[in-house]
Amino acid sequence: MSNLGLTFAVTAVIVAGFFLLTKLNPSPDERRLGFFQRNGALVGAYLLLGVGFWTIFTVIMPMTFMVDLSFHMKLPPSKQGGPEDVYTLKNYRYFLFGSPTSGDAWNWIHIRAFLVTIWASVLLTLLNFALCYPIAYYMAQSATARKLRLVLLLLIIPYWVNDILRAFAFRILLSDAGFINNLLIWMGVIDQPVDFIAANTALYMALSYSHLLIMIFPLYNAIDSLDHNQIEAARDLGAPWWHIHLFIVMPHAKPGIASGMTLCFMLTAGAVATPLVLGGPNSLWFTPIVYDRFYQLFDWPQGAAYALILLVACITLVLGTLRLAGLKLGEITK
Repeated sequence: MSNLGLTFAVTAVIVAGFFLLTKLNPSPDERRLGFFQRNGALVGAYLLLGVGFWTIFTVIMPMTFMVDLSFHMKLPPSKQGGPEDVYTLKNYRYFLFGSPTSGDAWNWIHIRAFLVTIWASVLLTLLNFALCYPIAYYMAQSATARKLRLVLLLLIIPYWVNDILRAFAFRILLSDAGFINNLLIWMGVIDQPVDFIAANTALYMALSYSHLLIMIFPLYNAIDSLDHNQIEAARDLGAPWWHIHLFIVMPHAKPGIASGMTLCFMLTAGAVATPLVLGGPNSLWFTPIVYDRFYQLFDWPQGAAYALILLVACITLVLGTLRLAGLKLGEITK
């Protein structure tokens, strides 16, 4: 079968599977049944095979290969699998200490880029939460159905554009001769253009904007499930607005907050295209360094090690934060 035919066949199977899923509407009694009894043998097998195939071939196998690769050295193809192809911690040591010929005791450039990436991702995640929480609350508790549709449309339409095109749009807007600088000069706010690219302002703005929807929708979903009568009761009892949000809305929406912040943080820390397009000459972001290991130096083992360092650090930070917040990992998927 040709590649085109295989693509259509897989697409047809997926569409048929989702069509069958839409026909399922189990009653409360049926929900207590077993997985195959509730879904049927055909649909149950489809779900298990589909999820299993996706998990094994797109998550487990690539990650296993990356972990194994990170403990090897860069060797020519003729020497791979030979006596020189042994397990080593060289790539991880390089991240900490740099080249053995370097005069520095530590690889401060890469370490600093790593720390800046983590810290900036945390700050951008908090900024996105501060921006998105009022919007999500308005959508869930205040907006009429007509206004809700309008807000959703205004939020979604800009994201029809590719991430790379949006990054270039920010570069054009915030360049020395861009619209923002020209507007500020025309208004008399500044005399000379501000180099937003070198100051990383464009990078942080684009990263924050790229993940607004990822923060808004989990918040909206969580706040929408809150009974509005609880808010009205608190108002009738004289509770100030900040008290209502701090002690009623936010505790109820805690799983949605955790879900949105987790996704926003992971995607911000792992962004590649936006830092490559908007990074200035002195920008420090870790993912372009990882990209260079793979596609500039062609040192895939070192790139795999750097990617795993970032991944493990992000996962550890997320799990630690969830633990401090008293949430389990399964709660953020509700």
